[in-house]
Amino acid sequence: MARLAVWGLVKPFLFVSLCCQVIRSVLIHLLSKKLTQRLPFKLHGLPVCSTFHPTRSIFFVSTKKNVRVYDLVKKKFIKKLEAGVREISSVSIHPGGDNVIVGSKDGKLCWFDMDLSSKPYKILKSHPKDITNVAFHRNYPLFASSSDDCTAYVFHGMVYSDLNQNPLIVPLEILHGHTSVNGRGVLDCKFHPRQPWLFTAGADAVIKLFCH
Repeated sequence: MARLAVWGLVKPFLFVSLCCQVIRSVLIHLLSKKLTQRLPFKLHGLPVCSTFHPTRSIFFVSTKKNVRVYDLVKKKFIKKLEAGVREISSVSIHPGGDNVIVGSKDGKLCWFDMDLSSKPYKILKSHPKDITNVAFHRNYPLFASSSDDCTAYVFHGMVYSDLNQNPLIVPLEILHGHTSVNGRGVLDCKFHPRQPWLFTAGADAVIKLFCH
């Protein structure tokens, strides 16, 4: 069963990755060459989700316990990010490419600064239930998390060009509006590509748009 498909653009290539839990592998589709291949690395667990670096041929794939980072062109393992949570549910990469947020099924959100450490720079315990997705905004210093507790949290997350200055993380808003269905709440959240707006999709079969 294919669990999740994600797109990534590294000129002149367009990649699509597909997490397949049955074969415990990730398939990489190189559309420009009409080629499909398995990720040529051992994952050490079932693949949960994956995503691409915004500008480089770097690929992130998570198992239940950690996130492994690979260079697809050099076919080289780079590092392992250790979240220390019960089970990872989602991953998002900052547009700058050096910071990663990880959501978990114990309601914790982990922020990694990959220039600092393979351990979380900050752990936020915001949700009492599973985090279903995490997302960075492409253009604004914002990130968000959605949860089965029927809420989405929005944070200010500023990353500085000065490497000696740590990222600034400030909680902004708690968004409500979905109702629980069979124990599930907000299933997904995505930012608008240009506006500071957040879309949420709930188990109540409703998609909401939150904006000022």
